[in-house]
Amino acid sequence: MLIGKSDIFILPLGVVLPYNTTMKNFRPCLLVLSGLACLVFCATAQDKQIKKVAPRPTTAISGKVLYGQYCAVCHGVDGTGAGPAASALKQRPTDLTQMSRQNKGAFPEENFKKMMNGEVSTSAHGTADMPIWGTEFRNSTTNPSLVQDRIFSLMNYIEDMQVK
Repeated sequence: MLIGKSDIFILPLGVVLPYNTTMKNFRPCLLVLSGLACLVFCATAQDKQIKKVAPRPTTAISGKVLYGQYCAVCHGVDGTGAGPAASALKQRPTDLTQMSRQNKGAFPEENFKKMMNGEVSTSAHGTADMPIWGTEFRNSTTNPSLVQDRIFSLMNYIEDMQVK
């Protein structure tokens, strides 16, 4: 508590210090504490980790819903690879909107199906960072045609998001 204009400073337990002495002693402490706070903040901000959880079973067949449930967290709602978990990955997720452009203007349907089923690997697909969704879809049902319907719906949805 400050008494008078700024002559003395009363600390808890009745310790009285002159204002100037108090400020001289607290200034270095405040600098050190704020520096430590910055270091802690920077260290935690750079140490992003992905919380790995098992995919939730779904009854969805819509490509848009499947994409939102399984893909958007890494690839982003717009498919450009800027999802909320993207910055925590070792490798940036693929920009799914560029698949046709990277394949001479044609959407790579067969390659997409093979990638979804784990028959073809890419640098990020099928690693610890990126599950093989075809396998996940197969594990969630005993109906093989439902698995293929989901893969086909997801493929059509991603094909529709291609940059023209």
